[in-house]
Amino acid sequence: MSREDAIARARAHFDGGTFRDVLARRVAIATESQEPDAAGELDRYIAEEVGPELEALGFSCRTVRHERARGPLLIAERIEDRGLPTVLGYGHGDVTRGQAERWRDGLSPWALTERDGRWYGRGIADNKGQHTINIAALRAVLETRGTLGFNAKYLIEMGEEIGSPGLRELCAAEKQALRADLMIASDGPRLSADRPTLFLGSRGGISFDLRIKAREGAHHSGNWGGLLSNPAVQLAHAIAALIGPEGRILVPELKPTELPASVRQALADCPVVDAAGGPRIDPDWGEPGLSAAEKVFGWCALEILAFEAGEPRAPVNAIPGHAFARLQLRFVVGVDPEGVVPAVRRHLEAAGFGHVEVTVADEEMFRATRLDPADPWVGFAARSIERTTGQRPAILPNLGGSLPNDAFADILGLRTIWVPHSYAGCSQHAPDEHLPPHLLREGLEMMAGLYWDIGSGETPALTRA
Repeated sequence: MSREDAIARARAHFDGGTFRDVLARRVAIATESQEPDAAGELDRYIAEEVGPELEALGFSCRTVRHERARGPLLIAERIEDRGLPTVLGYGHGDVTRGQAERWRDGLSPWALTERDGRWYGRGIADNKGQHTINIAALRAVLETRGTLGFNAKYLIEMGEEIGSPGLRELCAAEKQALRADLMIASDGPRLSADRPTLFLGSRGGISFDLRIKAREGAHHSGNWGGLLSNPAVQLAHAIAALIGPEGRILVPELKPTELPASVRQALADCPVVDAAGGPRIDPDWGEPGLSAAEKVFGWCALEILAFEAGEPRAPVNAIPGHAFARLQLRFVVGVDPEGVVPAVRRHLEAAGFGHVEVTVADEEMFRATRLDPADPWVGFAARSIERTTGQRPAILPNLGGSLPNDAFADILGLRTIWVPHSYAGCSQHAPDEHLPPHLLREGLEMMAGLYWDIGSGETPALTRA
């Protein structure tokens, strides 16, 4: 039996309809981690779906909980030989709210529906479809070779869509159980729908709030205009001291001192262009002198997520008494997240806005991570995918968005390689989430080939965490 046989088995799993049936069952479970009454569904996904499938592949499974986590986490392992490499897989079974009333007629977040060459359903892209691919690819290799040829561990969480509360603490507590040589997982989009992609980490994310409370209540703009300070005006100027008129970050501590040569070299092969159905890129926005790929994958972005003063839905002729804004920094390796809010405070005070209150938002923070693109395991994975697909994959030093990759890279000390099976136009987190089935099918082929190659015994040297 050969590599080609394993890939053919994975392809047959898809073409015969079995993969679709499994994914349809999983989509039907409304695992909305944001909803308190969904706890039973979060449990059911582990107990009735992923757990039994991994056990059927020879994994020993253990359901664990953490006081901060909304739902359970599953730790599974299959040890063939302690001398073999150990690969950790990861996925999340929770999804964002279904928003059923906003889906197109005939579509439902909780039913896998095929229409116009796409499969629709909540979680098809994020993340049920992606980890279902990877587990099915493990099965294809195991059934073809008789063994994986490596040790495999898997971690499934049910709270990623609410910031993965408890995941980092659990990884620290279960560090021995999750001990591995590297992590290979799938989430997020490809650089473009028609090109396989690897990404090696993620930008971090931290949100903070700015507030000015000038006085209680609002006051008539005719009687008091020109006499009372307007906190909305003041807050707008305070934000302008942080972000330039073309989106450039003006606080030095909120961006790296340089773009590493290995990152620049990797991104030179990863052009970011306008995608069909997506927004047009504004070429003059952001840090000057950087390419579009360098801006989103190699640099930081400071954005206003919300701005409120007065009564936005029903404006009245009154000077507001207070103003509020939430800002978010997406940051790369080289920026200290603990230093963000103090740096903002210092910068605003120096600019004459010491009266602006700056507080960290009450949400989970993601730390920035990045595996060096020159790491030999990156080249190994890229060659494997190219061998399967005939295309050289794009290699992104980190995803533009944020994932809990710091739990694996920093706490568990692992190399992290992500192989996404989605694309930017998939409508994840929105109505009509979908994927073209050919991406799912190709994902099965790629992962079967990659897992086969890892078990071939001709892998780069590894230093275990």
